[in-house]
Amino acid sequence: MSNTATTTYKQTPIGLIPTDWEVRKLGEIVDYKKGFAFQTTQYRNVGVRIIRVSDTNAEGIKKDGNVYIDINEAKNHSEYQLLENDIVIQTVGSRPPLYDSMVGKTIMVNKEFEGSLLNQNAVRLRERDGNNYFLFSLFRRKEYFDFIETLVRGNANQVSITLNDLFKYEIPYPKSLPEQQKIATILSTWDAAIDNCKAIIDNLKQRNKGLAQQLLTGKMRVQGFEKTKWIRLNADEVFVSHSQKNNAENEVLLSATQDRGMIPRDMLEGRVTMPTGETNSYKLVDKGDFVISLRSFQGGLEYSEYRGLVSPAYTVLKPIKPINDIFYKFYFKSYNFIGHLSVAVIGIRDGKNISYENFATIIIPNPPIEEQNAIEKILSKADAELTKYLQKLQTLQHQKKGLMQQLLTGKTRVKI
Repeated sequence: MSNTATTTYKQTPIGLIPTDWEVRKLGEIVDYKKGFAFQTTQYRNVGVRIIRVSDTNAEGIKKDGNVYIDINEAKNHSEYQLLENDIVIQTVGSRPPLYDSMVGKTIMVNKEFEGSLLNQNAVRLRERDGNNYFLFSLFRRKEYFDFIETLVRGNANQVSITLNDLFKYEIPYPKSLPEQQKIATILSTWDAAIDNCKAIIDNLKQRNKGLAQQLLTGKMRVQGFEKTKWIRLNADEVFVSHSQKNNAENEVLLSATQDRGMIPRDMLEGRVTMPTGETNSYKLVDKGDFVISLRSFQGGLEYSEYRGLVSPAYTVLKPIKPINDIFYKFYFKSYNFIGHLSVAVIGIRDGKNISYENFATIIIPNPPIEEQNAIEKILSKADAELTKYLQKLQTLQHQKKGLMQQLLTGKTRVKI
């Protein structure tokens, strides 16, 4: 990258850009082809893949699509064929910002799906003289999403955009193809790192899921504990419902989340409704307690690392036996426990509340405390490794966002 001190800029309708760049409308620089309205009677289980908008998400084309057309019949539709690095834009869908189904959603075709045929409600773009990846990167900017929001037509559930409107989108455009290519190479390097990090995260999630399933059910034993016996008890033999009210007014208010457990309400994103009256009827939660949250089908039990108050509608659980609370934090999120809970609470997935009575009759493992400690140590280490890569992914995405803002506007120039 080069110093911008020697770069001069000019004011344009889309902001400052280098004087050797220009503002171009999308329709001026691309060739396009609208998708074909394939009929369901043409669908086969094997043949040439048909790419529908439902087969795409924020990551690109889903691998698990199962709609094909006969190979011989596909020859009659070769004009709708997708090539590697083609850009596909969805023209019908939901309003922004629900990106997976959003109208205006943009993906780039990777080599795996080259030769597939594009279905209706999408359009294929190919840069005439420039770099497809440079153009694709421009569709990842906030300015593009803001533009799409001005185009949408239709009701709240299904909206559309016209190509005539879409092609009026104005973009900052380097006249030099080598400069476009260099910018694309830099950004694609970050994309490769992001994709690699996502692959590692997916593998770690699968590993941790299997490890938890084995260790938390006793199918896999920790070294040194192979001969110790586990006992299994009714949940009310390990945890009791606890209700301490009339607490101090300065106690923080807690909320239940399915990814972070019980957290202070001021840590929640977005608007939070706070109680308007007194909180005398609210229940006290201590660090290490569990709370049965309402209408949950992902376990329903949330661990609290904080002391505070919860609504009287919640059930607070305290252990009555020596336990490793983190062992049970993992267990209450395991598929084994959720399976038992869904049997005990018929209709839980339809929003039925989980009561203490439902919870009390479930049989849960209660291994010796020493083995609980050992299992918790293994699972916490595995969880920490996953967290490290999740943080790395966040950092890479933040770095790429900053690079895009600099490179795609010419604020920072690249050396050719």
